[in-house]
Amino acid sequence: MPAPALDREAVTSLVRAATAAPSLHNAQPWRFRWHSGTGALDLRADPERTMPRLDPGHRALHLGCGAALFNLRVAAADAGRPTDVRLLPDPADPWLLATVGLSGTGRPDDELARLYPAISRRHTSRHPFEERPVPPDVQEALGEAARQEGAQLVFPGPWHTEALLDHVRDAEDRDSLEPERLADVRRWVRVGERDGGAALDGIPEYAFGPRKRGGRAPVRDFAGRETVPGRAAAVFETVPNLVLLGTENDRPADWLRAGQALERVLLRATLAGLATALTSHSLERPDLRELARDPESSLGFVQMVLRLGYGAPGAVTPRRPVEDVLDMG
Repeated sequence: MPAPALDREAVTSLVRAATAAPSLHNAQPWRFRWHSGTGALDLRADPERTMPRLDPGHRALHLGCGAALFNLRVAAADAGRPTDVRLLPDPADPWLLATVGLSGTGRPDDELARLYPAISRRHTSRHPFEERPVPPDVQEALGEAARQEGAQLVFPGPWHTEALLDHVRDAEDRDSLEPERLADVRRWVRVGERDGGAALDGIPEYAFGPRKRGGRAPVRDFAGRETVPGRAAAVFETVPNLVLLGTENDRPADWLRAGQALERVLLRATLAGLATALTSHSLERPDLRELARDPESSLGFVQMVLRLGYGAPGAVTPRRPVEDVLDMG
């Protein structure tokens, strides 16, 4: 039998879960529109939240929206609802990224439903992690999570990890010579009274994590040269656990699938007791992104570098109110 009709409260709850997803600099580049007559929810990109210097092709935007789409699927499964997802349903409307049917028949995905508690627990951690590897059984479970969404997860060996760390340092050095690129970052950094009021998006100073005093973990310092009163310093891990998530092809639909795979991996990692972080700095430059893949693996295109480990969970970053991102039809 068809699922019962959704009311405003139920739709709002689903979208609230969707918007807990990660996105580049917490820009939250999504909008939703509910069609009560058809029982479908549209996921749209928000062109006002693009980053022309860091993400000119909108790849990262699609990844963030794909992660939000996955959270929506998880929340629907937890509510006992199957979903019917169509990616990029209208070639004439590239900002319409997906349509999700919520009133169909069928059995909800119990495996997705089990991930629901992790949505509220998953936060990007910019803290040091312990110097210990991710166990093989956890690695396999995370790899399977990526495969379920049509993506691939690679745990690089020592030489590949060294290369990835070199790429991050290269990106940081280039940024120092191209200050105009920092405009896209500074737009989303919220420091103290400079920005005024409570933040609804971006990276607030309490989520910066400690200043790196040592170690080799690729942690972006959003404070830049600004001094944040009371901010501690810490030594980060010397051998970080880096993981590559990629896809066979590199088109918008692949980016949306990668975003869904990314969030499935992050939620599985959270339930396994891992702290998680995303490291996209070097991937923002096409030549370094090309170098990120391991030529000995079958990975086609690297979409994200993850940093995993055992340590302090990340801080809760702000989210826009649902009424700001949801249009009720």
